Amino acid sequence: MRDLAALNKVETLPWDEWGRMDAAYKGETGADYNELLDRVAAVTGSDDPAEVAHLYAEPDLRVPETLLR
Repeated sequence: MRDLAALNKVETLPWDEWGRMDAAYKGETGADYNELLDRVAAVTGSDDPAEVAHLYAEPDLRVPETLLR
């Protein structure tokens, strides 16, 4: 998710968390979140800036104004 943000010119720090990251670290997410991260990995590894921007527009992936800490 940090790579996706970086590809959209949004700088984050290694300890910044947003969306379901905190729940994932606690083992509280399921297969749907794993599939979302697989999709993020595929898109960030592609050479399609439009798809990168489109995926980043999803609310669960976009870095919010106020980051969770």
